[in-house]
Amino acid sequence: MNDKLFLMKPGFTNAGLGPFYCGDSVPVEGLLGFFPELRDKLDVTYIDFPRPRQGIVDLVGEGNQSVPVLVLGDDASVPAGVDVKEAEGHRFIDDERHIRQYLSARHALPTAG
Repeated sequence: MNDKLFLMKPGFTNAGLGPFYCGDSVPVEGLLGFFPELRDKLDVTYIDFPRPRQGIVDLVGEGNQSVPVLVLGDDASVPAGVDVKEAEGHRFIDDERHIRQYLSARHALPTAG
């Protein structure tokens, strides 16, 4: 399995307010913009705001629906300092800074300064 990245679709509403974009998805989207070759190495899914966010639930369970989330592939090694969680038999990262750190290390990209 490839690493699977879930980002929030922009333009969502919440409690009748909006449209919004996910502030935590933006830095990860920026990394994808700087290094578009990452899109060929990841399965990127843009997910709707309302819960349940079924694509995420199917992989890491109902209690782990935050976005962005990166579900790690089976062979993924994780650099030191990256917080990895586990649920439903899958490892995942749900902190945007750690997602970017992991992607930079895994794909030999520059890191944030």
